[in-house]
Amino acid sequence: MRLDSEGVGGGLCNQPVLGKVPDLSMIDNIPAIGRLQMDLLAIALACDLTRVASIMWTNSATQMPFPWLSIPEGHHELAHRGNSDEDAQEKLVKINNWYAKQFAYLIAKLKSMPEGDGSVLDSTLLIWVNEHSRGNNHDRDGIPYVIAGKAGGSVTPHRWLQLDDVPHNNLWVGCMQAMGLDVETFGNPDYCTGVVKLG
Repeated sequence: MRLDSEGVGGGLCNQPVLGKVPDLSMIDNIPAIGRLQMDLLAIALACDLTRVASIMWTNSATQMPFPWLSIPEGHHELAHRGNSDEDAQEKLVKINNWYAKQFAYLIAKLKSMPEGDGSVLDSTLLIWVNEHSRGNNHDRDGIPYVIAGKAGGSVTPHRWLQLDDVPHNNLWVGCMQAMGLDVETFGNPDYCTGVVKLG
């Protein structure tokens, strides 16, 4: 309903063409439903209907299989198998590769939407993250974060950072500072040791 609101500016703020809406209860339709969600998210950002959005593909302990990848096991079950289980590791790589392609789709979508002298992506900060670095032991050390966009010029792109023993709270402080917030901590201050500078 918010996407139908009157008075939003810009040539990109047209009602999306949804086509046939897939059956939301069918697991096979998750890729199509996710694509629609990303399209709506992109339009909402481009039309300035929201400044913050999130997509969570499933709940954290999902037993959802991936039939479109020919993976009948649930993601949670695969993630809890040992590191030496080659079949599980191969399937997890395939699943994460699929998620990476979804993130790349959202990046490309925002990059294709002009805004000012650049694109919506240039004004945006995107973060792709999992809650664990390894699901089989719920390890929270070394969680990879993928960041895209320039946050209006506050983020320096095309960098790789290896941060050992740095609380992820420091990254969130860096993200908030990149978005113009004057903050020094995020969450419990006991877990903040500084800021991860994104620019």
